[in-house]
Amino acid sequence: MAFVHELKIRPDYFVSVLDGSKPFEVRKNDRDFRTGDYLMLSEYASGYTGRKVKVLVTYLLRDSCYVKDDYVIMGIKKV
Repeated sequence: MAFVHELKIRPDYFVSVLDGSKPFEVRKNDRDFRTGDYLMLSEYASGYTGRKVKVLVTYLLRDSCYVKDDYVIMGIKKV
């Protein structure tokens, strides 16, 4: 079952997700992220700006050779 994770994102990263140049998200894996989950990314700059983008988690990289312990790199796609 897919889950929607509500997350803050910095404005520079938010714009890059919006324009498609950042098709990934790096996060501490404190929410048990899974392929098929959704991320609701809310732009945050000293407070919420009101801009949001919803993305689908399409891939997860947890390999300790490439990713710090307790972190995950997620492939994402705007929906």
